[in-house]
Amino acid sequence: MLSSSVTSSSNCYSIWLLCLFLCCSATHTHAGDALLRPEQLSFSQNSDLQQIVISWVQGTTATFDILVLRTEFNETVFFETISVPPNPINGQHQWTWTSAEPLMCTSLSIKVRSRDGQRTSEWSSVLVEGGDMPSNPNPQMFPQDKIIHVGATITFCCIVEEGLSFGQIKYNNTVVNTTRLSRRTYSAVVVNREPTKYLGTNVICYPNNPSDQLTGSTMFAGYPPLLSNFECETRDLTSAVCSWNEARETHLYGRTRKTSYLINNRSCSDNTEKKCTLDRWENNWTLEAKNPLGQHNLTDLAELSHRVRPVAPANLTAVVHPRNATILWAWKYSSYSFFALVCEVVFVSRENKKHTFSGVGLQSVVLSDMVPNEKYTLKIRCGAQRNFWKWGDWSEQFSFTTSTTVPDAPDVWVWMNRDNTGQVIWKTLEPRQSHGRLTGYKVTFQSAEENLQHPINVSPDISTAPFNLTHMATLSTDKIEATVVAVNDDGASLPSRVLIPLRWTEKEPIAVSRAVYTNGGFPISWERDDNNGTCEYVVEWYNASCRKDCSVDWIKVATLNNFSVRSDNFYPGVRYNFSLYCCSSEPPQLLQRLQGYMQELVPSSPVPLSARQQDSNILLTWEEIPLANRRGFLLGYNVYVNNDSSLTLIADWLILEILTSLGITSLFLVCVTFICYKKRKCMVHIVEKPHWDSSKEMLVVIPEEDEEEDRQRMGDEPADTDEPTSLRYYNQVADERPIRPRFPDSSASSASSMESGRTDVTYTGIQTSGSLSAWSPSPHGSSDVCQSQADLEFGSQIGGGGGYQPQMQPRALTEEPFEPQAVSSGGYKPQSSWHFDSPTEAGPSGGLAPSLGSPTSVASTQFLLPDGDEHAEEKHQQSSAASWFTNLLSTTKP
Repeated sequence: MLSSSVTSSSNCYSIWLLCLFLCCSATHTHAGDALLRPEQLSFSQNSDLQQIVISWVQGTTATFDILVLRTEFNETVFFETISVPPNPINGQHQWTWTSAEPLMCTSLSIKVRSRDGQRTSEWSSVLVEGGDMPSNPNPQMFPQDKIIHVGATITFCCIVEEGLSFGQIKYNNTVVNTTRLSRRTYSAVVVNREPTKYLGTNVICYPNNPSDQLTGSTMFAGYPPLLSNFECETRDLTSAVCSWNEARETHLYGRTRKTSYLINNRSCSDNTEKKCTLDRWENNWTLEAKNPLGQHNLTDLAELSHRVRPVAPANLTAVVHPRNATILWAWKYSSYSFFALVCEVVFVSRENKKHTFSGVGLQSVVLSDMVPNEKYTLKIRCGAQRNFWKWGDWSEQFSFTTSTTVPDAPDVWVWMNRDNTGQVIWKTLEPRQSHGRLTGYKVTFQSAEENLQHPINVSPDISTAPFNLTHMATLSTDKIEATVVAVNDDGASLPSRVLIPLRWTEKEPIAVSRAVYTNGGFPISWERDDNNGTCEYVVEWYNASCRKDCSVDWIKVATLNNFSVRSDNFYPGVRYNFSLYCCSSEPPQLLQRLQGYMQELVPSSPVPLSARQQDSNILLTWEEIPLANRRGFLLGYNVYVNNDSSLTLIADWLILEILTSLGITSLFLVCVTFICYKKRKCMVHIVEKPHWDSSKEMLVVIPEEDEEEDRQRMGDEPADTDEPTSLRYYNQVADERPIRPRFPDSSASSASSMESGRTDVTYTGIQTSGSLSAWSPSPHGSSDVCQSQADLEFGSQIGGGGGYQPQMQPRALTEEPFEPQAVSSGGYKPQSSWHFDSPTEAGPSGGLAPSLGSPTSVASTQFLLPDGDEHAEEKHQQSSAASWFTNLLSTTKP
């Protein structure tokens, strides 16, 4: 109803306006002479541009009124007074009007009249028939397949079928607002803000009854062409190949919508690759791109010799040798024979190396520094040597294999075991080193002085050759030379040599250092010997748990003084031994020894523990954990008591007891020191006589450094002798020798010795190397246990089997290398420099030392714990202490 009322009002206004013009015309006509109306009124239309071109003839004026009406509703679409001068040739007036709706949406009436100021002529009219004429009752929609710019506005109109009512218009499945233009015509304005897809976007007109016939149209939104990088080049030195890129996608597809291209007004029919070939070269080029939305032009300027891009080399062949090969190819165009080229050969296998060659008409190159019996794959491309433009196309990949030759010299080393045996070892040659099918190795042991040789043939899958130095001990030389050569079908390699000393030089053993795994390797550094310019350094490593014929790896370092040992065969929890050697014209000399873990782990096996009771004490004994199961450096042992519900560390009360004992001992020493200070004048006096009776005993002062030697001799002398007895006097000095453990079941008793002034101490401790521990429960439930330091592992193990050890010497060291010391939580660790005295060094007497026969002598008393029951020990200790104290107090001042 609203649409009908609006239309009615509009019609009334149009009729009123028309009447007004007619009245004015009549008034002017009566006022004076009437103007001539336009004659021969005609029109032509362009449906794509929605334009009508109107033509007429009128020779007296150049100003006209133009009125456009929608015929059926008599609605004014356009009214304007315009100046249209006549064509000087034919005298025609011509004017173009553009419609907002497609011209076929509805019939239009076009009227033209002449105007001179306020005077006007009569109207001349013409009818432009639309698609809604009664003679065309079928449903229609305009425009069809419309192409527009992205973001442009377009009006669609729907003409419903005669006798049916209008429903709605949908654009891309969205209902849009519509306006009624005539009895059967409805229009809708659509804005397309994005490019459409390949098939466009549908606009559909639905009748009021869904069962009635539909009608619709398709719209395409895109861009005019926009190009870049237009350039022309020659491939055959005659024709031209021009190419370009689209700087922006047009989004217009199909035969009537796609972009067409012209180069110098010549059509490029096959332009799917944005490329066009022309049969002759021209220095100036113009590219024209056009589609329904617009046109874009680009130009290029160049000489032929500046735009040469060769085609790909073809028919590659090779003439091969062990270490070089000649590559040959052919050109598609004969014109290349006189053109200077530069070619690039690239190996696409392994290192991707590049080689560049140049020459006129280049068709072959020689490749050097190649590996024998190696497969190579390469490709070639070329360009202009002068006025280089671009590289040409790559050839197809070409593969060939170089010829075989003798192998490379193997990397040789030597490994020594402790039983005077060893093995010469070498690294198995890889295919790139064997240069052909490897048939085996030849190992020769020879003495340069005696010209003796012992050749051994080894199969290709073996990399060791054993030897026994005992069998070679009869040689007069100090060293022998081991030579290893690799053999294949083409012959033997150059020899690799290593020197083996027959007689080891005895030197001090080298201390073992800790190797710390850092940044993927074990760093090793050393001081270079600049005086020995021929020295080559070798770093050797192997599994520390190995003892004989170990699997060894090594690397030779020629010019460095530091190196980081890296290997894919390092594993967590495995101890590795590292050795640094200096190799020159003499046998390798050992410089450093190191041990380390890639990553330390907890031990993989428990400690084998056993216990037995001794009176009121409990003796704990355990065995060492095998090196392979330690998986880290041992820091000590913790001993716990199982109280059924929990585990208690036996050193929770030990620290308190030790501190108490130390306090009492310190107080006792202060008292003794005070008493000794008061009696410091009580000394030995030597009576000088002009004649000494040799039958009497005499006092001899023995130097400190001869104490041990004299005591050993006295132990060998018989008890009874006719020779005069010399009384030996020893300075009262502290013995710096390490203290060794006295076992609880020792039979040695406490005694005073004539041979020594030192005091032995009984000490029970826990050691990491399977030591003993005595535990006695106290009345208050505390524990009294002393724990020793971590076991010491000396460098004899790092030799495992010994490694290559030119400094090898007989040694009486433990089999374990050094383990770093650590204090267990809550426990007491004695200093690592302490050792225990042997219980056999105690005097044979169980009582105090007898008097030396001199009233001025001083005896040093020491207390030991003999075997027996607990009460006997206490009585003996009390008796010894009382005797010592009585002797001390009975000494008189001089």
